[in-house]
Amino acid sequence: MSMFGSVAAFETALAALPAPDRAARDAAAARQAQLTKPPGSLGQLEEIALFVAGWHGTARPRVARGRALVFAGNHGVVARGVSAFPAAVTAQMVANFAAGGAAINALAAAAGLALSVVALDLDRPTEDFTTGPAMTVDDCLAALDAGAAAIGDADLLVLGEMGIGNTTAAAALAAASFGGAGADWVGPGTGVDAAGVQRKAAIVDMALAHHAGHLDQPFEILRRVGGREIVAIAGAIVAARHARIPVLLDGFIGTAAIAPLARGNAAITGHCLAGHCSAEPGHRRLLDRLGLLPLLLLDMRLGEGSGAAVAAQIVRAALAAHDEMATFAEAGVAGG
Repeated sequence: MSMFGSVAAFETALAALPAPDRAARDAAAARQAQLTKPPGSLGQLEEIALFVAGWHGTARPRVARGRALVFAGNHGVVARGVSAFPAAVTAQMVANFAAGGAAINALAAAAGLALSVVALDLDRPTEDFTTGPAMTVDDCLAALDAGAAAIGDADLLVLGEMGIGNTTAAAALAAASFGGAGADWVGPGTGVDAAGVQRKAAIVDMALAHHAGHLDQPFEILRRVGGREIVAIAGAIVAARHARIPVLLDGFIGTAAIAPLARGNAAITGHCLAGHCSAEPGHRRLLDRLGLLPLLLLDMRLGEGSGAAVAAQIVRAALAAHDEMATFAEAGVAGG
């Protein structure tokens, strides 16, 4: 069944976001106060445990059905020379995912995450968004629905992407959502040189100028300057919120997917953790605008959900400490 059968349905879902279970979070905090450690001594791990407790609705949460989702799509703007690689690489990498040969295959397995790859009309790239909307209304709704349908019964989601040219789309989404020019948001992506970065910035500026006056609503921002795989991530994020599933965001592109949503409802970040801060220059600025603190700083910039998959092991560690440590009373240690 379609979650986003209309623009109005999407807008309603984004406006009516459920809150975490405060009683479960409070119960988790009460347990944490009795564990055999000085208060606060596990730092951010303690906050992660409380965060997951609130969304799982239990004082002692665990991740039993962690899932990594990688969405793939092609971009018409690639014809303008924004990438160091041709568009054909998107489908080639999807085949590599299927064969188990990509970084995300190894990293998802290491983190105990089931991996699913959703290819979205790879033979039908989005339109060049410097001359018109990237997608029709129906295409954008279909991409949102593809993301929502993929989340299944997961209890932790890692969201990744594959799409040659999508750092340009991500920069356009960030600029349309939070302001600034192309130069404020673009970076080397897959490895373009300085001239390539300047070209990307000019293309983002062209897109912003072409769509001026139409970038005031989340759906229109996604539709006009996004890509199918990025829109699918946005759909998965909204659906995960309604299913109370915590989400680990990946790098610049995955985080750009939430930017238009946050423009419409800043509370959308409440069930999300930033897995890492990418080496792509705009990512830190985007995280700052969203009020998200990255769990890891590893100079990664691969995409695919790779950084978020590594961060999933941090989440597992936080929950293991929270659940498996003894209380002062259980251990017979004074101080509780």
